[in-house]
Amino acid sequence: MASTHHLDRETVHREWNNALPPRLTIDPGDTVVFDTRDAADGYYSPASSHADVIGRGPFRGHPLTGPVSVRGARRGDVLSVEILAVKPAATFGWTAIRPGRGLLPEAEFPKPFLTIWDLSDGTHARMGRDIKVPIAPFPGVMGVALDEPGGHSTMPPRKNGGNMDIKQLVAGTTLSLPVWVDGALFSVGDAHAAQGDGEVCVTAVEMMGRVTLRFGLESGRGIREPQFKTRGPLPFAFERGPCFATTAHGPDLFADAQQAIRYMIEHLVEERGLSREEAYILCSVAVDLKISEIVDAPNWIVSAFLPEAVFA
Repeated sequence: MASTHHLDRETVHREWNNALPPRLTIDPGDTVVFDTRDAADGYYSPASSHADVIGRGPFRGHPLTGPVSVRGARRGDVLSVEILAVKPAATFGWTAIRPGRGLLPEAEFPKPFLTIWDLSDGTHARMGRDIKVPIAPFPGVMGVALDEPGGHSTMPPRKNGGNMDIKQLVAGTTLSLPVWVDGALFSVGDAHAAQGDGEVCVTAVEMMGRVTLRFGLESGRGIREPQFKTRGPLPFAFERGPCFATTAHGPDLFADAQQAIRYMIEHLVEERGLSREEAYILCSVAVDLKISEIVDAPNWIVSAFLPEAVFA
């Protein structure tokens, strides 16, 4: 009979390392409720200021809850992770601009900036200027241990999953992860209340979370990178109303994405009265970057979509 387990956030780890002992061993079919810390490890509070962004110090790695060992998991298998629920575990979230990080260069955003979001109503992340972003919570980091020895940073996404920041990994989606070591050694963290595709200022609406996952195992399927399947329509404002979009063209998709976001920032400053920093924050949590065209050389098209429902 399948069981339900709980892992608190009192003990975390901050690297991918297959030598870490599991905090919990489960059977396929079991459910685990994970309490997770936010990406800043509980550093921010509703009273935090812009100066606290630099005061936090260097990034040490995402605080992850786990590892969880799955009985019978072997290299070459696939770990199935069904996302049953993701909920805020605090009444606030945060988004920060840290100079030198994110899509746009430090010269364009040389000063730290912090937004504290009100999550207390459970449906929207709210900031000043009558902006409210619908909550669609998901874990930014889900992954298994790598087959290379030693510690590996949690910052980049990898073949084991990791810091994928895929906003479609909401409740109802099932994630498939390749198993690289016996037991799989799964961990989760970095929960987001809301995020745009791209997470362009390098943070979303970061939050403490409670993540409920059910695990399955497929023997010998042998995928090489993560895959996922959604259950049905996804709960995003983009799907429910009008959008404003900017486009940029050129032979470099990264540069195109930068330019599309610059145009969106200009729009938000000129038409909505936001500061440049507020506009960059909003782009990170609500604007979706899309590759609209990549076949007509020498130029490609990147579009940035802003759901206008975020303005109350």
